[in-house]
Amino acid sequence: MENIQRYTVTAALPYANGPVHIGHLAGCYLPADIYVRFLRAKGREVLFLCGSDEHGVGIAIKAQQEGITPRELIDKYHFIMKNAFHDFGISFDIYSRTSSPIHYETAQEFFSNLYYKNVFEKKISKQYYDTKFNQFLADRYIVGTCPNCAYEKAYGDQCERCGTSLDPIDLINPHSALSGEKPEMRETEHWYLPLQNYQDWLQKWILEEHADWKNNVIGQCRSWLNQGLAARAVTRDLDWGVPVPLADAKGKVLYVWFDAPIGYISATKEWAQQNGKNWEPYWKDAQSKLVHFIGKDNIVFHCVVFPSMLKAHGDFILPDNVPANEFLNIEGDKISTSRNWAVWLHEYLEEFPDKQDTLRYVLCSNAPETKDNDFTWKDFQAKNNNELVAIYGNLVNRVIILTHKYFDGKVPPCDVLNPLEENLAAEIAAFPKIIQDLLESFKLREALQELMNLARAGNKYLTENEPWKTYKDQPERTATVINYGLQLIANLAILSEPFLPFTAVKLKKYLQIENLNWDDAGAMNLLKVGTDISKAEILFEKIEDEAINFQIEKLNAKRPIIENILQTKNIPDLKQNITYDDFSKLDLRIATILEAEQVPKTQKLLKLKINIGLEERTIVSGIAEHYKPEDIIGKQIIVVANLEPRAIKGIDSKGMILMIHDEEKGLIMIQPEKEAADGSQII
Repeated sequence: MENIQRYTVTAALPYANGPVHIGHLAGCYLPADIYVRFLRAKGREVLFLCGSDEHGVGIAIKAQQEGITPRELIDKYHFIMKNAFHDFGISFDIYSRTSSPIHYETAQEFFSNLYYKNVFEKKISKQYYDTKFNQFLADRYIVGTCPNCAYEKAYGDQCERCGTSLDPIDLINPHSALSGEKPEMRETEHWYLPLQNYQDWLQKWILEEHADWKNNVIGQCRSWLNQGLAARAVTRDLDWGVPVPLADAKGKVLYVWFDAPIGYISATKEWAQQNGKNWEPYWKDAQSKLVHFIGKDNIVFHCVVFPSMLKAHGDFILPDNVPANEFLNIEGDKISTSRNWAVWLHEYLEEFPDKQDTLRYVLCSNAPETKDNDFTWKDFQAKNNNELVAIYGNLVNRVIILTHKYFDGKVPPCDVLNPLEENLAAEIAAFPKIIQDLLESFKLREALQELMNLARAGNKYLTENEPWKTYKDQPERTATVINYGLQLIANLAILSEPFLPFTAVKLKKYLQIENLNWDDAGAMNLLKVGTDISKAEILFEKIEDEAINFQIEKLNAKRPIIENILQTKNIPDLKQNITYDDFSKLDLRIATILEAEQVPKTQKLLKLKINIGLEERTIVSGIAEHYKPEDIIGKQIIVVANLEPRAIKGIDSKGMILMIHDEEKGLIMIQPEKEAADGSQII
């Protein structure tokens, strides 16, 4: 960290067809903000970039559904998202948008650079064409029956009922979403980025030079590389997007996956223009560190595709790290914007005013860093009441009240020390380095736990010393305890800034330490004797059941009415009883999926590389129709570890994954409620 001159930190551009929900925050924007605020507290030069992703067929479809133009749609959601991010305290240096003139110019220049270097391949392909509307149809404009589950409203790229990835030609009875008529298949010409040409370079750059990246990121990249990369179209037939800057490309725009990441560069240019800066060092200086914060659905674009684009261009630095998170669910159910199954940020800010730090705390403490995690309103309430109120807020309140009760609101001297003070001072001195190391390795959840451990240490110190009992007979001893309590709170204020910025600002103001930063933390002389301390104000309010029940009812009102499942499903009969000895022969273990890939020439089989603690081994599992390889890397599973090995399609399979078979949902993985060590036994 010490050798880095500057940091270029990006957060994935949110798609401007809807508001921001808490899944977005937990997966990408809050981790990025915590990291950036830490860098700033360390005095680092950092540029934090984001903006609305405003092109592509999704925007066009949503605009059509709402009866407005794409421009009206993106203007609506751009400002909803921008304002919500700002009010929540996400500290972007700039929040730009890909519909800006500077982005069009930057994206077209990037395309032209690659075009005139002969990087692209030009190919003719066949696509569906709507003769009534006289235009080629993007995959999402083609609707038909899913060949996998028979859902009659599947899109040309994916069935939203069963989740199967599709090609438009896979659909049964396809029809245009525009006209409702059956489309024709016509030839069209596009430019492609030949990713296969970068396969060997990516193999070395990712798997060897960046082997320290998160396991879920490395695993998904390895899966893509093992399957072999193929050319990917960078243009498409659409009237909404960045026009392809070629004379023979009328009616064609840059594919949104190509133009969106260039938005990071155009946002940097825009920021530089607004602030009289030079944008180039942030993207072209080898002493700059580029870090992408994303959700797991963007790993391939930020680790494989965009680096290949940057490599082909030749003038830009490459990502130093891509700390992608998994997904956050709500009340045990996957977030779905189409079903309105979400907690929207702008609504939270209205319904829980001045409680930004409460949501920041809950989302960080439940961060889906290594696997999908769950948000529940009851847990939100418990973490606020039992941790922020009872531990953090209680400590601050007790110390400041005692300061005003016994010492007229001024920092008292500390003249009577004993080993308790030595132990506390040593403990506090260690926290900045502990938390810093965790933040630098993107273990934000653990870093937050250590911050709360500092608050716990303060409460323990007060309880052990009971200054309210010693004041009458040992006022000097009470003064020492209160001084140390105040010094601990000052350290807490500094180290809280990345996680709880609104709280940190209040605390620093109470204590008059606004000018202190990260490197000042760890000391026990942050507050001078005699400094005036403001009277205590409630940092965190208890959240009552009424507010939580309202949110639960509001959320459950969105659930579809479900018929009695037991009456509609064919539940299999119980199997014949077995003895305990029969059961005890099974060796059931926790394992983590390291790699996943489709077994060639099969539809149902995935080849998995797993870690069961004692060793890594290969398992072949018939789950390919239910899970994509890239989606399960990093997941913890339960396996039968002592099953006799079996050759499947020429692959030695050593074990079996335990799965649930649901008549409607198909196969569902059984996963531990909390992360456990690989190799742990199921008993």
